[in-house]
Amino acid sequence: MSAFKGRHFSGEVVLWAVRWYCRYGISYRDLEQMMVERGVRVDHATIYRWVQRYAPEMEKRLRWQWRRPSSCSWRVDETYIKVLGKWAYLYRAVDKFGNTIDFYLSPPRNAKAAKRFLGKALSGFKDWEKPNIINTDKASTYGLAISELKVEGKCPTDTEHRQVKYLNNIIEADHGKLKQLIRPVRGFKTMKTAYATIKGFEVMRALRKGQAGAFNFSKDVLGEARLVERAFGIGPSALSEAMTMLENHLQSDKI
Repeated sequence: MSAFKGRHFSGEVVLWAVRWYCRYGISYRDLEQMMVERGVRVDHATIYRWVQRYAPEMEKRLRWQWRRPSSCSWRVDETYIKVLGKWAYLYRAVDKFGNTIDFYLSPPRNAKAAKRFLGKALSGFKDWEKPNIINTDKASTYGLAISELKVEGKCPTDTEHRQVKYLNNIIEADHGKLKQLIRPVRGFKTMKTAYATIKGFEVMRALRKGQAGAFNFSKDVLGEARLVERAFGIGPSALSEAMTMLENHLQSDKI
C-alpha cells in the first residue's frame, strides 16, 4: 500500500516539500511561497503535517543506508533544544570524520538518558563496527552509562572512554550546522513534534555529508532526491537506475 494513499498531492510533491524543509532550514510559510512559485498551492499547515508524518518515516526507511560509521572512534556530546519554553537535550554521536552515527532527544540530562542514547547508538552494529574509542566531555554520566553497557554486553569491554575536550570540536561544529536548520522553527511545542522534525533534519544532514553515497548514483542533490523517492517506492528501482546509467556510460564511450 502506498504511504501517500488519501493525500491530495502525489508522493513526489509531498517528499519534495519534506526534503526541502529538512535540508535547507526554512520556515513553513517561506516554503509555502516557494511551492506556489513551482505551481503547487499548499497551505503551510499542511506542509507541517507532512513533515510530522513523513520525516520520521524517511529517517526510518533510509537508516540502514546512511548509518554506517567510517571510523571506530566516536565523538559523543549533547546540545540544547527548546521545547515548549523549556530546554531538552539532544544527544548526538559522530565518528572522527564527522559522519552522523545516531541521536536521541531527552527531557532530562542524566546517566539514564546517556545510557539510553548510547544503547540506541550501539544497537544494530556488528562487533567490528562498534567503537574502540568513545570521546565525551567531563560529565560523569557518560562514564556510568558506558560502564553499565559493558556489563550488559552491549558495549565492547575493550572500548576506551576518553574525555579530551579538543577531540569533540568536530561534533560541536556539527551541532552548529544542525542548529542552523532548527533556528527557523523558533521553538517546538511538544517532544513528539520536536523529535519527528529533528529526525528529518538529521537524515538530510547525513545525506548532505555524503553518507549513503553508494546509493546516490549521480553524487549530487538530485541523487539525494532519488534516494529518498526510491525509499518510498517512487520511480524506478535502484537496480533499474544503475543499469540505465551503465548503458548511457557505455553508449557515450562508443561515440
